Amino acid sequence: MKRFFIGALAFIGALSVLFVVGVVGLLMLASSSKPDVPSNLVLELDLQQPLPEYTLDTSFAGAFGDTPTSLRDVVEALEKAGTDSRVKALVVRVGQPGSASQVQELRDAVKAFRATGKRAVAYADGFGEAGNGTGAYYLATAFDAVYIQPSGDVGLTGLTVETPFARDAFEKFGVKAEYGKRAEYKNAVNTFTDASYGAPQREATEAYGNSLFNQVVKGVAEGRKLSEDEVRSLIDRGPFMGQKALDAKLVDGLRYRDEIHDELKKLAGDGARFLYVDKYLERAGRPHQTGSTIALIYGVGEVQRGKSQSNPLSGGQVMGADTVAAAFRKAAEDSNVKAILFRVDSPGGSYSASDTVRREVQRAREAGKPVIVTMGTYAASGGYFAAMGADKIVAQPGTLTGSIGVYNGKFVTADFWAKFGVNFDTLDFGKNASYASSDLEFTPEQRAQFESELDAIYLDFTTRAAQARNMPLEQLQAVAKGRVWTGEDAKERGLVDALGGYATALALAKEAAKLEKDAPVRLQVFPRPKATGEVLSELLGKNDADNSDDDASGAHAGISPQVLEQVRAVYRVGAKLGLTSQGREGRMLYAPPPEVRW
Repeated sequence: MKRFFIGALAFIGALSVLFVVGVVGLLMLASSSKPDVPSNLVLELDLQQPLPEYTLDTSFAGAFGDTPTSLRDVVEALEKAGTDSRVKALVVRVGQPGSASQVQELRDAVKAFRATGKRAVAYADGFGEAGNGTGAYYLATAFDAVYIQPSGDVGLTGLTVETPFARDAFEKFGVKAEYGKRAEYKNAVNTFTDASYGAPQREATEAYGNSLFNQVVKGVAEGRKLSEDEVRSLIDRGPFMGQKALDAKLVDGLRYRDEIHDELKKLAGDGARFLYVDKYLERAGRPHQTGSTIALIYGVGEVQRGKSQSNPLSGGQVMGADTVAAAFRKAAEDSNVKAILFRVDSPGGSYSASDTVRREVQRAREAGKPVIVTMGTYAASGGYFAAMGADKIVAQPGTLTGSIGVYNGKFVTADFWAKFGVNFDTLDFGKNASYASSDLEFTPEQRAQFESELDAIYLDFTTRAAQARNMPLEQLQAVAKGRVWTGEDAKERGLVDALGGYATALALAKEAAKLEKDAPVRLQVFPRPKATGEVLSELLGKNDADNSDDDASGAHAGISPQVLEQVRAVYRVGAKLGLTSQGREGRMLYAPPPEVRW
């Protein structure tokens, strides 16, 4: 009987293996027989939700390409379509397009597509529908034509920057924020310690908001052929219901989806078909697949030590220093790589992790590989620290940039627990064993040591930034102080070299690699995307890495200790209060972005 059970189990196991192999084989076969691109088509894109910057290839679904369409996917699809005679037009349903820099990246791609002589049309049920639709409308004005339904509206009402302050709440709960910062504009701490905007924070936030607002006004004015004064007046009179929006020349017509699609079919000609942008890219292939190799390395999310990983609670990612550093080493060692494109989209995080990445940027340059940084939504604090040593830095006008500063500290929760009749009796073995304890405030000696740490980190940050940006320390420190800038303002102050996105950065990478302007290049992601078999092996617990570089270049697929801690704490007080990371180590060079509602 025992042998029977053993044999039965072995048989079931063999069938399971065969089943998995069969499924994988069928999926591979299906993926190898992709449909052709129609000979006459209109590209279609739905932007009801913001596009992700990058998706880690650590899931079973991701192994088969079932990953969300990324911002780069759309940019490259439109670049490809601009020179593809089969593509006659583009139609986009605009909803929630994302941050200012994401909108500007898309606007650039749409304008480049239109420059090839092809038509681009944007439409929406309405921009805002009793809410703020400024960001969505700003994107739409990059198109040839903008339509809304007769029942729709244009919520062109401006921008709001919202910052939470929780000092009084912490006091009520018996929690004391023991924090310090360098320097006066490092405003993340103010959420914990203040009850409203102080003068430096108000000044910096108003300057940031004004810069974004002016960019929107300028973009809408150019797109709709209005003066900037006219646009400002319209914003102050908004929102506009259908006919009023048409009368104000904010839209080109009041049309339903079917009417728009019928118009584009006629424009495209007989037999025209619609095809989603991601399907087009999958079938037609990406641009930049032949020629000299330029490495593309992503640094997306909060900077932490260890491997890159996804955060299922926030929906975002963690930029693991080990993963990014290993990618730089691989690219630097590859004789085919002529330059490195480093895409940074990070609010910062760990000081040591940021320095790990910065060091590898430096080493890559020393190895003869030019490094060009292209910034996404933000490259702030530790995100800027990791990027600042590149040969050139490119940002969108709306990229949140800089925040060259540091903060740190702890929450003292003894009074909070006392309200529940809980106290902690502590035995220390070492004078400063309780230095990071949430039970005790800093002693005067510990506070002095704490302030000394902040001084040392701030001096290191500003000194390295001054060296990287080739400016005197005093000049760099004048624009540092923990202050955030838009990319446009950062360029004026020498923190950024050029304004633009992927296309601008790629052109600079070619130039740095001494390639001709029109030379074909192969854009290769490092670390290379995992093959299906590798992902399956990892899901089954097998590690195929030969050494620490191979191991670090992968991403962490499981739930991290940090995420488990977040679950246990019910995500702390909430993401708006900036309390969703683990303790002191993770947030020294961090700049939670202002929440811009538009």
